[in-house]
Amino acid sequence: MSRGIQAFTPQGFADYELIDSGGFLKLERFGQFITIRPEPQAVWDSSLTMPEWEKMAHVRFEPKSSSSGNWVKLKKNMPDQWQIKYAIQSIESKEIAFRLGLTSFKHVGIFPEQAVNWEYIADSVSRMPIQPVRFLNLFAYTGGASLAARAAGAETLHLDSIKQVVNWANENQQLSGLKDIRWVVEDALKFARREVKRGNKYNGIILDPPAFGHGPNGEKWKLEDQINEMVKLVLELLDDQYHFLILNAYSLGFSSLILENLLQSGDKKRKVEIGELYLEDRFSKRLPLGAFGRLRNF
Repeated sequence: MSRGIQAFTPQGFADYELIDSGGFLKLERFGQFITIRPEPQAVWDSSLTMPEWEKMAHVRFEPKSSSSGNWVKLKKNMPDQWQIKYAIQSIESKEIAFRLGLTSFKHVGIFPEQAVNWEYIADSVSRMPIQPVRFLNLFAYTGGASLAARAAGAETLHLDSIKQVVNWANENQQLSGLKDIRWVVEDALKFARREVKRGNKYNGIILDPPAFGHGPNGEKWKLEDQINEMVKLVLELLDDQYHFLILNAYSLGFSSLILENLLQSGDKKRKVEIGELYLEDRFSKRLPLGAFGRLRNF
């Protein structure tokens, strides 16, 4: 049972801003640096002209293929790496930090819309009536969710199939003044199957799977083919009494209603919240950046 489709955007993210969007591009500020990147969801017209964008921007990503490209620096002071911070509002005086970088696949090391999920995680961990809270982050990337959980006091396990990305997440842990996150480089589906067999349980889980991916040993992941099994396994991994779960999906055509059906599998009475994450630019255009389904029991 859900309560309708909701829409959330980060609040109070001082080091990030979506300035403008349109023409399959987005103009963003990360800290003091402004980027131009492709955005397949931005099918409308931009509010500013491209000369205005390029006058503001420090760097622009030029795609060479669907998966890679080059960064063109528009201003001399644009570094290859820099840092930003995010103040977790659910926890007083807690900041997490990120090392950003210009990657060959257009990403910079953070998905800002995920700050909505970081707040939900930090709030859930801090309010859970048992301690310690065991938290699992699957498809964890550079670790924003892991940092939020650890900052709130959870015993945190961070899993991604790419070693370089896990190392990047560890850098972010150090920049955030945190320690003791457990790092695992493994195929997420294999890990979940094994954890179920072992009878392990977690109080909090987030999974943000890609449309396509590969495990460290060549395992293939395709969202629509494997997400059903993955969600069933994750539901088994939840502590019977105290738990929360976030299922996030950024894939064109992947509706939040699909996530609702997956999370209610086997129990239609399970209270599931569904909705979309978005970023709003200066001109009130809302850029959708993924669907979510979540549940909480405590």
